[in-house]
Amino acid sequence: MGVFEAIGTATHEQVVFGHDPASGLKTIIAIHSTALGPALGGTRFFMYSNEQEALRDVLRLSAGMSLKSAAAGLDLGGGKAVIIGDPIEHKTERLLRAYGRIVDSLGGRYITAEDVGTTTTDMVMIRRETQHVAGLSIEHGGSGDPSPATARGVMAAMRSLATRLWADEELAGRTIALQGVGKVGTSLVERLTKAGATVVATDVNASALESVQAEYGATVVATNEIWDVECDVFSPCAMGGALNEQTIPRLRCEAVVGAANNQLATPEDADRLADRGITYVPDFVANAGGVINIAHEVGGYDWQKAAAAVDAIAGNVACVFGVADRDGVNPATAAIRMAETRIETIGGLKTRMSPGGELERC
Repeated sequence: MGVFEAIGTATHEQVVFGHDPASGLKTIIAIHSTALGPALGGTRFFMYSNEQEALRDVLRLSAGMSLKSAAAGLDLGGGKAVIIGDPIEHKTERLLRAYGRIVDSLGGRYITAEDVGTTTTDMVMIRRETQHVAGLSIEHGGSGDPSPATARGVMAAMRSLATRLWADEELAGRTIALQGVGKVGTSLVERLTKAGATVVATDVNASALESVQAEYGATVVATNEIWDVECDVFSPCAMGGALNEQTIPRLRCEAVVGAANNQLATPEDADRLADRGITYVPDFVANAGGVINIAHEVGGYDWQKAAAAVDAIAGNVACVFGVADRDGVNPATAAIRMAETRIETIGGLKTRMSPGGELERC
């Protein structure tokens, strides 16, 4: 295997390894595609077990961002960054600013934002070294924490799914098994309970579980029990790769819709869901609310316009189902085809970046 194939550049435009000895910074930035525009993707600060795991993660996540932006109708490409380390122990001003300099060295080909282990406050610090940062706090001219927008988009996807399966977009009376109650998951729990749904939740963080139980009345179960919960919708909102040949046979749901990235461990897992009669809303379509919201920072942020674009995810999901029905394929395959077609047909146009947020109706 050659070095370019090994580091993913057989499919990626660029992979950058950055190091700052003074702070201990070890980062990998992967730019998958800039065909539609600059590569936007968050910075994940995570204690990976080794550098190979970090590389695999950033390559998968960046490729997913290309699909996400394209499927959302955005004039953006796909990229992602990871910082190897414990954000609680290792995050310092020096490290964040050193990371910002590495982002700046890419000359705008990559725009970063928050992700697991990073915050809007961190983005403000990174911005001291580069202008190529999005998702800033509201007081610094940004749109703030994108988590509520991501949760809003997942709700829109669930309503579109409900219309398809049950001919009614309302979620009242439905049971949702939710895996992961971080910032997005907690916001989703809040929205689901307000909509009248019953939520069964799990997380590795016991205090987070206690919080959603006390505040929203969610039923909590152990992490390994969530797969066996009888429900209408299973919602993965934690780390990727959770749906695989071991977990899919245990699901007792009609559909899967969640906020996590890279929910399927392998492409074959989409067929495994279909074979079980479980309707899958592709993750990069359902969870695009955050990136759509951030894209609306261009030209001055307006929450009402951004919210309308996030709500348009419902129509994007309907398009995916329409293509899947037309072509006789599973929704994951349909969504990838739609995204790749947009990259091929629109990519390379020299136009002003538009917030977008909605596919051409199919």
